[in-house]
Amino acid sequence: MAVRLASEAAEFVRHRRGTVDWTASVRTKSSATDPVTLVDTDCERLLRRRLASLRPEDTILGEEDGESGGSTSDALRAGGAPQVRWVIDPIDGTVNFVYGIPAYAVSVAAQVDGVSVAGAVADVVADRVFSAASGGGATVREANGLQRPLTCNPVRETNLALVATGFAYSTVRRERQAQLVAQLLPRVRDVRRIGSAALDLCGVAEGRVDAQYEHGLGPWDWAAGALIAREAGAVLVLPDANARSADGALIAAMAPGIAAQLGQLLTDIGAMAPIPG
Repeated sequence: MAVRLASEAAEFVRHRRGTVDWTASVRTKSSATDPVTLVDTDCERLLRRRLASLRPEDTILGEEDGESGGSTSDALRAGGAPQVRWVIDPIDGTVNFVYGIPAYAVSVAAQVDGVSVAGAVADVVADRVFSAASGGGATVREANGLQRPLTCNPVRETNLALVATGFAYSTVRRERQAQLVAQLLPRVRDVRRIGSAALDLCGVAEGRVDAQYEHGLGPWDWAAGALIAREAGAVLVLPDANARSADGALIAAMAPGIAAQLGQLLTDIGAMAPIPG
């Protein structure tokens, strides 16, 4: 279902990209650098409607409209089934979307007790869909319909690792993130800032990058992508299920061959500590 929903939403975003009056449709959220568009909100409403129809008993957590749903108590759910929460990001990489940079995605994940059990990330421009289910491995469906399994790169030396990261919208947090990049960059092959955490995590799964780390992501940013990376073999660092973006906790995914080394390096430079903001 996650694949189906992410694919439908990606098609919606593709269609709307060329029909929006940008002067009237972009506003800001947490700061002047944190945009949200009419397409973000409309796409999230589309996903919420679809989930309300297909899974009326489940709760929904979205980037734009928070948490809602779940009309049936745990005690009354059929067969004692666990409460499922859908975590959705209608456009991960909104700045790229606004500027026409071809790196933004729709992310849809199903969680039980704060742990992702199924997820899909649809690369809107490339028309590719990454997906995973807990214990079932990770795959990508290409634009031509072919599907193939995903696995992390076999890299074993941190100095040969290509590392993806991102920067927060908070000025204070950005300053600290810049300091960390300055310490990390001389010790790895290179650093990439793509602009979509969901695609960064899928990049680890696919071997397009060897690791990803970022502070202060919301659960909608990583819920699907982290599962996909883990099922492709990545070693993860994730926050507590109830952590807020403002807490500034670290999210990281590392190819298994460099996980110990890179984890130690992140510890040495202070990146394992949260960056509130």
